[in-house]
Amino acid sequence: MDQLLALRVFIRIAESGAFSKAADSMNIPRPTVTKLMQDLERHLGTKLLHRTTRRVSVTSEGAAYYERATRLIGDLDDMDESMVRAQAQPRGRIRVDIGSVLANMILIPALPSFRALYPELHIDLGVSDRPIDLIGEGVDCVIRGGELADTSLVARRLADLDWVTCASPSYLAVHGIPIHPSELMHPGPAAKKTTGGSGHAILGYFSSLTGRPFPLEFCKAAEQVLVQGQVVVGVNDSSAYLSTLLSGVGLGQAFRFMVAPHLESGKLRTVLDDWSRPRHRLSVIYPSNRHLSAKTRLFVEWVAHVFAPFDDL
Repeated sequence: MDQLLALRVFIRIAESGAFSKAADSMNIPRPTVTKLMQDLERHLGTKLLHRTTRRVSVTSEGAAYYERATRLIGDLDDMDESMVRAQAQPRGRIRVDIGSVLANMILIPALPSFRALYPELHIDLGVSDRPIDLIGEGVDCVIRGGELADTSLVARRLADLDWVTCASPSYLAVHGIPIHPSELMHPGPAAKKTTGGSGHAILGYFSSLTGRPFPLEFCKAAEQVLVQGQVVVGVNDSSAYLSTLLSGVGLGQAFRFMVAPHLESGKLRTVLDDWSRPRHRLSVIYPSNRHLSAKTRLFVEWVAHVFAPFDDL
């Protein structure tokens, strides 16, 4: 007797109430089902089923046996499934979109580890800072900062990033080192006439949706200052923003990780260090879990591990 098959047959009979239904659902001949049940009852030395012309029902012993049999078969199926999942090599293509600095400085250098883990998974990497319509554009997930606007999506936190205010030494040599954010404000006509100068030149990052530059933000105790300033150059790409900072054309705010190498080399200097800006929440955004493919789930777990060292909390 195949006892595991007999257990599965018994469970199906108990749930369907008929030998014929169990046989049909399992694609087993009815005589085989009948013999398996006879062999199982003989093996156990007890009656598991009451048989009538209309219906089959479990005995009290059969009910107790059914409870334990369903747990056993359920555990066995779970064990088999987990082993199959572990052995199966995930394959396919994932479409991801990420900002340029995040791609160049964090994600792309880590891709060899992803390829080593999942050699049959391939990535189409869109590099941009523009808003993405995941469903409309067929993108599996995006890595973005800020608040989630679409409530039908899920945002998993990756890191909270620190900002620094900085400029090149050549810029500071010409414009001076500010000691208060108000010095970065756009000077009015009276100020220009009095000082003969044009104040500080701000490097702006503008919204791809509205075309308007985001203000610089400064916080110190209970004081908060928003600075639009005189935006001499505006960009909408994070790599371009970094390049423009390094060129010396203006002063701006950037994530600490993206300017850290240039601060160490002396190509950039921080200013207004006693002022801070609220950390920037970085998330991986994807459709709700019930629509999340296994390959995307693997990527999300991996990317969370990649970005963990950059979390400034």
